[in-house]
Amino acid sequence: MDRIRGEFIDIIEWTDDSRDTIVWRFPRYENEIKMGARLVVRESQTAVFVNEGRIADVFVPGTYVLETQNLPLLSTLKGWKYGFHSPFKAEVYFVNTRQFTDLKWGTQNPIMLRDPEFGMVRLRAFGGFAVQITDPAGLLRELAGTDPRFRTEEVREHLRQMIVARLANALATANIPVLDLATQQDALGARLAGILTHELTPVGVSVPTFFIENISLPPEVEAAVDARTRMAIAGDLDQYTRFQAANAIGEAARNPGGAGEGIGLGMGMALGQQLGQQLGRQMAAGLGHGPQPAPAAAPAFPAGGPPPLPSQQQAQWYVAVDGRQQGPYELAALPGLVGTGALTRATLVWRTGMPDWLPAEQVPELTQVLATVPPPLPPQA
Repeated sequence: MDRIRGEFIDIIEWTDDSRDTIVWRFPRYENEIKMGARLVVRESQTAVFVNEGRIADVFVPGTYVLETQNLPLLSTLKGWKYGFHSPFKAEVYFVNTRQFTDLKWGTQNPIMLRDPEFGMVRLRAFGGFAVQITDPAGLLRELAGTDPRFRTEEVREHLRQMIVARLANALATANIPVLDLATQQDALGARLAGILTHELTPVGVSVPTFFIENISLPPEVEAAVDARTRMAIAGDLDQYTRFQAANAIGEAARNPGGAGEGIGLGMGMALGQQLGQQLGRQMAAGLGHGPQPAPAAAPAFPAGGPPPLPSQQQAQWYVAVDGRQQGPYELAALPGLVGTGALTRATLVWRTGMPDWLPAEQVPELTQVLATVPPPLPPQA
């Protein structure tokens, strides 16, 4: 029946309904084609005739009546010794030349890079790309072969491995900090598209479109970046302290009935004192009186009455950190600043009664506080 049905078929054509077929071989009983049959090649297609294992003719989009004048190479190969209207045997492969845009790629394992800010980091990336056949004959020779239905899935893994290998080299040689990669994804995609197209030219494939959808850091590095962002938002030491106190109050509120209530109350009182002192300093600065210590907020007394009066009003100290005034601090709080590196021997300090700012090592009252801070190294010979 196939042979009889083939005698009445005189139109060779292909309409693709799969969206992923690259090469399709026209089914024909014993590959026999009648002379005078009509060949229809649609846009985004190319027809390739193969005779006895050799590529004989390639037809671009159009409609052709198969005569000897339309088959110059095949006519030379066969000689047509049986007449110009005799049937001939040839395999017809239709090659889809449109862009295949539904291809994805991703890194199964992280890519190791050396970043100028984070040091050695591991990156993951994923995105998509498109492929297009530019040389149907080269594709049949190098990839498709005699496959009657060559699909994108048969070449997708090979392309993904090439992409990952070229991506690692592109990222390593781009010398772009990790935090700036998001702004360079389009440029990297265009560069990789050119590299892949050059390497796939011998097999008749090009990569017209390549895009990077995301480049991500490992979770531990992302956590470090988040912590640095929070520090930048918090600003100076006083602001960061208030930020931490506010977080502690929130944690205590989520644990009612426990020890968190007392902790939250104490931190709330400390936060109120700091805010009051800050407001007093801002008001004094607005009136042009310079930095003056603000009175401490009135503490909450127990029901039994107020505590005894303090024996002596403690001096309030101010510290210059990165050119900005910090404080006021009590003398007992200064060792904590020494431990964090905010207060050194060369740090400028001031308290009420001092005529001007002085380095800490020149203030006798801070000798004991700076006892644990080593002096500057002597100059090398």
